[in-house]
Amino acid sequence: MKALVLERIHELSLREIDLPSVVGAKDVKIKVDTVGVCGSDVHYYTHGRIGPFVVNEPMVLGHEAAGTIVEVGTEVTSLKVGDRVCMEPGIPDLNSRASKLGLYNVDPSVVFWATPPVHGCLTPFVVHPAAFTFKLPDNVSFGEGAMVEPFAVGLQAAVKAKILPGDLAVVIGAGPIGIMVALAALAGGCSRVIIADLQPAKLAIAGRYAGVTPVNIKERALADVVAEATEGWGADIVFEASGSVHAYAGIFGLARPGGCLVLVGMPVAPVAIDVTTAAAKELRIETVFRYANVFDRALAMIASGKVDLKPLITQTYSFEDSVAAFDRAAEGRPDDVKLQIKL
Repeated sequence: MKALVLERIHELSLREIDLPSVVGAKDVKIKVDTVGVCGSDVHYYTHGRIGPFVVNEPMVLGHEAAGTIVEVGTEVTSLKVGDRVCMEPGIPDLNSRASKLGLYNVDPSVVFWATPPVHGCLTPFVVHPAAFTFKLPDNVSFGEGAMVEPFAVGLQAAVKAKILPGDLAVVIGAGPIGIMVALAALAGGCSRVIIADLQPAKLAIAGRYAGVTPVNIKERALADVVAEATEGWGADIVFEASGSVHAYAGIFGLARPGGCLVLVGMPVAPVAIDVTTAAAKELRIETVFRYANVFDRALAMIASGKVDLKPLITQTYSFEDSVAAFDRAAEGRPDDVKLQIKL
């Protein structure tokens, strides 16, 4: 089957490759329609690794996907041939201790698309467990369906924050995930979200949404903006979604006493934490790794209209132009949010 294969660092090819095709009793086979280009896919392309996950052999990329079911396993009753679906790309061991605690995203044995050595979904057909396959409502396009996966990260952050109605939140980083976090926070009950970045183009995109206040930290100190908005009290929730080591300088000063800091971005190097300030304010610190038990909720929010992700789809490429899509994503254009590939 043809697929977009990462052969080695800086080398992609669209070629035939042997991939699993047997449909188990609890599986479905899906004709892939749309796949999003994720920052992690690009990072594997440009760096060959993310932390301990190293690409040592050719790997098919892609994990944000939607498509149509063409075959169902003998024990599948919740889905049928012809259903339009999106797929949660991580498959845990449902008998593991992590899964039994409801924390299947941190199951050490989880099999996640396009995480070495597991192949991804940038190929015409995939086989996937029905339990992690979700039917798309009629008003949700394939493009939006492929956006459920990154939005689920934002929703996981909002859930971990334990938002109360009317909370004011700060999001550091206006990349795709930062914007997803901001939208999830608003949908989850925040009255206002201040989003900070260095890129005017990304801030302009985020600022199109009602309730989002963009701040260019080259021009204004984020601490001053937060102090002005809260009369010096501080934000109820601070989401770190940039992954920048520099974001941690003064980050605890943004939160109110008893507030919450949610760490979403993953720095490439260790960061210094001001434990004294955090303790003096009794801040609650939460961390996010992918998501668990929110995929259906993320889809429901999109279907309801509470969250509109369509403006974030910058451009869609054909499958034949997949390499070009990744080359563009690797450029890091400031006005790009989400590139997608149509199979």
